Amino acid sequence: MTRKEDLHVVKTTTKVGEALEMLVEKRVTGLPVVDDDWNLVGVVSDYDLLALDSISGAGQADTNLFPDVDSTWKTFNEVQKLLSKTNGKVVGDVMTPTPLSIREDTNLEDAARLLLQTKYRRLPVVDGDGKLVGIITRGNVVRAALQIKRTIENIQ
Repeated sequence: MTRKEDLHVVKTTTKVGEALEMLVEKRVTGLPVVDDDWNLVGVVSDYDLLALDSISGAGQADTNLFPDVDSTWKTFNEVQKLLSKTNGKVVGDVMTPTPLSIREDTNLEDAARLLLQTKYRRLPVVDGDGKLVGIITRGNVVRAALQIKRTIENIQ
């Protein structure tokens, strides 16, 4: 689990462009959204930001996010259109509110099962008051499983 002090978070008032930059810079695919008291209020992911196309009301005829491979200039223009839709938008406009989360006393097996069942990439971890204390990702689960496997092999 990534603990609170090492988390990258945003607020509902964070500009979408800033959230996009943070996702790229920190090499993560999603960010917890918290209020001033660290209450978990949402999650914003790369998917949410890509969905700006549908939020903006643009139809399929207006833009095609995945143009033909041979159309480099068209691709550039489509990306520019998508990025222009972030102007004035804040994370609160595009986030997933009240996301599925787990309590800090949830065991690893249950967390792994939830990640597999939901196909989510991450689960925020909250305390009894709903305050964000960390986040567990698929990568965390894989690393923990590998560590357990190595420990068992060393004992035998």
